[in-house]
Amino acid sequence: MAPTQIITVLIGPDPAPRLDKALARDVPEAAALSRSRLARLIAAGAIRVNGDTVTDGKARVEEGDRVEITVEAPAEARIRPEDIPLDIRYEDADLIVINKPVGMVVHPAPGTPSGTLVNALLHHFGGNLSGVGGERRPGVVHRIDKDTSGLLVVAKSDRAHHGLADQFADHSVERLYQALCHGVPDAADPRLRGTRGIRFEPGGVLKISTQLARHKTDRQRQAVLFQGGRHAVTRARVREGFGIAALVECRLETGRTHQIRVHMAHAGHGLIGDQTYGGRRRIGAKTAGEDLARALNSFPRQALHAASLGFTHPVRGDVMRFQVPVPADMTGLLENLREAAL
Repeated sequence: MAPTQIITVLIGPDPAPRLDKALARDVPEAAALSRSRLARLIAAGAIRVNGDTVTDGKARVEEGDRVEITVEAPAEARIRPEDIPLDIRYEDADLIVINKPVGMVVHPAPGTPSGTLVNALLHHFGGNLSGVGGERRPGVVHRIDKDTSGLLVVAKSDRAHHGLADQFADHSVERLYQALCHGVPDAADPRLRGTRGIRFEPGGVLKISTQLARHKTDRQRQAVLFQGGRHAVTRARVREGFGIAALVECRLETGRTHQIRVHMAHAGHGLIGDQTYGGRRRIGAKTAGEDLARALNSFPRQALHAASLGFTHPVRGDVMRFQVPVPADMTGLLENLREAAL
């Protein structure tokens, strides 16, 4: 049996009438117990109020009630550490910022049990981890797709994990992506202005605001909805236009699965190389020239890069910002487009 610890909490004045809400307020920050973790502990019978086990989060509590929380020590992660090189942009005792390469999956899954970022991080940390969610493992608070490159922040401590998760939940994290899309989004385009969920803001910023949910027939895809699903907002600004394609800067207000890829496709400007949402769109040799058309049509991944990441350090409280340039494959494609435009 895993070792346990007992955390004792005295319910403070003006208590919330419910146990779960009172604990969320009164549990010491150092205990690093999130609301969801507390809910699981209540349901599991790990909470005693004045000596009696309580399994209902809605149970009433009063000022001065003594609550004992039994917490198991973090278990060792079942994921195997692997010696995989990492491009580390920052690291301290609480978090690490990684520039993820194209082709690396963030977290192990049935189809990719190894070779992931989490496998690499477990090896890099060498077991020097606090318990995240009751298990000694890196705290992955956001992800980017396998074939998207760029910046990720990962928690090393429970306190950092909860603090970062809160920032992602309230959309205060700054995330800026560089992408290459088909065509050039233009505020004067009547088709674009007439597309539901799309409007232009000052400065020619394209705002895409919809709901997103899993596709009804293809569970690997996301679909745009206007009822149900989860709210999603993307802002895109053209950095360079080449007629047949554009370099766009995409800023996430929310962070849903495949959000930029789905939203740009909804706008009729799907990403170069996106086999999931780009359909079978191809650029003809008569339009772009044979060499450029071949380069655009054969680009092997979605041309998307997480270029900038900003957040408040969850322990120290200072603002941190990181930037990384687009990788070589996107740079090469950009150079081809610029040469063709001369």
